[in-house]
Amino acid sequence: MSKKYYVTTPIYYPSGKFHIGTAYTTVLADTMKRYKKLRGYDTYMLTGTDEHGQKIQKIAQEKDMKPQEYVDKEAEDAKKLWDFMDIQYDDFIRTTEPRHQDIAQKIFDKLMEQGDIYKGEYEGWYCIPCESYFTKTQLVDGKCPDCGRDVKLMKEESYFFNMKKYVPRLLKYYEEHPDFIKPDYRKHEMINNFIKPGLEDLCVSRTSFDWGIPVLKDPKHIIYVWLDALVNYITALGYMTEKDELFKKYWPADLQIVGKDIARFHLIYWPIFLMALDLPLPKQILVHNWYMMKDGKMSKSKGNVIYPELLVNRYGLDATRYFLLRELPTSTDGVFSPEGFVERYNVDLSNDLGNLLNRTIAMCNKYFGGQVPKYNGHKNDVDEEIETFAKEVTTKFEQKIDNLEIANSLQEIWNLVSRTNKYIDETEPWVLAKGKDKEKLEACIYHLIENLRRIAILINPFMTATSEKMFKQLGIEKEELKTWESLENYNEIEDTKVIEKGEPLFMRLNSEEEIEYIKKEMKK
Repeated sequence: MSKKYYVTTPIYYPSGKFHIGTAYTTVLADTMKRYKKLRGYDTYMLTGTDEHGQKIQKIAQEKDMKPQEYVDKEAEDAKKLWDFMDIQYDDFIRTTEPRHQDIAQKIFDKLMEQGDIYKGEYEGWYCIPCESYFTKTQLVDGKCPDCGRDVKLMKEESYFFNMKKYVPRLLKYYEEHPDFIKPDYRKHEMINNFIKPGLEDLCVSRTSFDWGIPVLKDPKHIIYVWLDALVNYITALGYMTEKDELFKKYWPADLQIVGKDIARFHLIYWPIFLMALDLPLPKQILVHNWYMMKDGKMSKSKGNVIYPELLVNRYGLDATRYFLLRELPTSTDGVFSPEGFVERYNVDLSNDLGNLLNRTIAMCNKYFGGQVPKYNGHKNDVDEEIETFAKEVTTKFEQKIDNLEIANSLQEIWNLVSRTNKYIDETEPWVLAKGKDKEKLEACIYHLIENLRRIAILINPFMTATSEKMFKQLGIEKEELKTWESLENYNEIEDTKVIEKGEPLFMRLNSEEEIEYIKKEMKK
């Protein structure tokens, strides 16, 4: 029986068109799913939309639409985008679906019956865009500490979740499960910024608007967005229903991916809700940073928003995926710039990877009529060293990606690309072809083909179409030569013939023209 791997994105708030930040999160989840599937896991990926709340009601009114009508359209647009980007999700959950709403109500009832939820009155500073209450001391210059927008003083009857009760248990869990939160510094942020100053009980219902899920036993109350939204990860699997096979099979989640703006809700509130429900916690939660622009956050008013469709339509899906995953560090925000995108495309993809494939196929055709030579051991001085290097890259790659260091794992692959390019200069196959040592030339071409096969396997979860193009050009048709297990040995290729004429994987871009094109499109 294969091991299971359940990965989730946040359910996205459909308050506007999704930009590359949302695309990054989803592409990352999709990549991790593909990687684990390649490693033999039984995988399941969940994404979706968070469709309730005052903000959605307000946007719908401004557009002269009913809230349901508005979210229906937004959910459809989200699905079209993920299909366009070939995101291999298994389920798309919407919080307006009966399968979610019914269970969210049951969960609320259960928590209320066992004394974790109580009724009170709330007065606090409320940020509508963030759907969050703050105390006066939490405000920054009188504004929302998360988004910097204006807040309103609100007072209403509410239900509260007793967060304080679970704080000792949460801190103990943090301590006993050092890999629960990635990267580690996010845990310290939660402790120092939210828990140590004194964690307030959480408001979990509202009466000032009606677009949401009513509390069964007190219908004038609407279940507040964070209790409603967070339980999607289990309602989608059929938790508390007769059809709970998926829940039994896949929960707890192996990886939940969120942006840093919703870290607090997923690292504090979500684990506490699960503890109250007596359910196991996710194995890991990854909090990633943001994509910023040179002049700060993306903003329509600034004309600096970049949407994934622009990049995919012009430069292809794989180039877009590569840039998004390669450019965002673990410890700081990433910066999107047209210059940076074009440079990555030309240098990493067109020059380093594309030219390596083209040169190798051309030499294999020129010297051996396209027939890949048989492996004949270490004939050139550097053959043994490059074999060792290739195998070490696989080990380092696995360590990096399993530790969720995504950009660094891609760097390991490109270390192999770079080392293989250097191997050509070291062995000088054009010189070997003029001499009489055919064995050295055979070994040289074999090692180049084999390294490219290995690169095609390693990049498969990130750039599936490019991986398949490489296999095709290399003449790798046997499925067993495309598996992760085949990376263990170096002498796998036999009876293989490369394509007669290599096709460029990525056509080199005119840098100035493309930079101007992207800038112009961003301002539209």
